Amino acid sequence: MRVQVVEHPLISHKLTQLRRVETASNQFRELTRELVMLLSYEASGSIATEPVEIQTPVATMTGTQLADPKPLVVPILRAGLGMLDGMTAMVPTAEVGFLGMARNEETLDIITYAERLPDDLTGRHVFVLDPMLATGGTLAEAICFLKKANAAKITCICLLAAPEGIERLRSKIGDIDVELYLAAIDEKLNEKSYIVPGLGDAGDRLYGLAQ
Repeated sequence: MRVQVVEHPLISHKLTQLRRVETASNQFRELTRELVMLLSYEASGSIATEPVEIQTPVATMTGTQLADPKPLVVPILRAGLGMLDGMTAMVPTAEVGFLGMARNEETLDIITYAERLPDDLTGRHVFVLDPMLATGGTLAEAICFLKKANAAKITCICLLAAPEGIERLRSKIGDIDVELYLAAIDEKLNEKSYIVPGLGDAGDRLYGLAQ
């Protein structure tokens, strides 16, 4: 697994605003969109392309277009939905699938409660969106799920990660080839498995307390 923290003044600035406790949900959603656009620019650097012949107003030329099969963007419900607009703004031709996964707050086990994906992901580059890499359990389950469906390449985009989550993710996915792009790696997890200093519960801050 290759881990890349994307360092850029705009990312640092927007992430600081995102963390603030007084940032309202509408601001939080817009900042998340902007951060994901910046992260996805870096994360899509290995996306497959192919040459294409086009006509400009002046001459013909050989340009570049995204190759088939189209990239697949998979937000992990529900917080990952808040990242979807930013990703599709950068890769508008991508297809979108969904994984609904939740952590049992008592046992910390991961439960898959929804899935909307193609049956076969052979040849597909899959981008997984999940704001917080805390314990690593949810993202590990998603990666293993996608690999079993024959995903050719898996790139994960998260806003924040805890060191414990990164190490657990490494151990759980084994030799699966994965790229992980982050805005920051924070200090640690607390006793409730929240990232410190973090930004709180991303789903609640995006959408309020409705479950």
